[in-house]
Amino acid sequence: MLKLAAEADGPVGASAPVSLLDWFDLGTELILVLERPLPAVDLHDYITENGGCLPEEKAKVILKQLVDAAKDLEDKHIFHRDIKSENILIETGSDVPRVRIIDFGLSCFAKKRSVYRLFYGTPIHTPPECYGRKKYRAGPTTVWQMGVVLYEALHVGDFNTMTFLQKELKFNKDLSPHCRNFLDACLTNVPEKRPTLGDLQLHPWLR
Repeated sequence: MLKLAAEADGPVGASAPVSLLDWFDLGTELILVLERPLPAVDLHDYITENGGCLPEEKAKVILKQLVDAAKDLEDKHIFHRDIKSENILIETGSDVPRVRIIDFGLSCFAKKRSVYRLFYGTPIHTPPECYGRKKYRAGPTTVWQMGVVLYEALHVGDFNTMTFLQKELKFNKDLSPHCRNFLDACLTNVPEKRPTLGDLQLHPWLR
């Protein structure tokens, strides 16, 4: 959070991650004073308030911002680890919903080739490689999380990796070809075959 604050371009509220306003080390606990955007709801509630799933065009607006924010974190060598609908705030004070990322409690600094063996994050969103290889990397995991967020934005109900791997999750048949391709690419089982965040920024669905 200090690194994000030090490298922030502009005033409080200008970045996608919420701003750190102050902090206090009490020895046994650490208190962070964070920006609270208003009016805003988390993406999970935003989806619920919009009938349980979003129109593809509205999901695209959110995913474009989210991918850009995730790429910016990656460029700063920050691995959030738990990007999900509950950790994404949607500012609702304007015509266009604005994405803000919260809850960096599981975050860490990551090098390009860093490998992790103990999974930190939401268990039902665990990427497939954690089950088979017992290890995962920051980039492919974050891309997987982009797919999870998009799936939950476009479908009624929560995403579950095990259900997905057992081919029991149903996909919306009305998605455009570019959208379905984006979703399939993010949720590719083999991490080396997933696009990078930079690739996603250039994907035709977000252009």
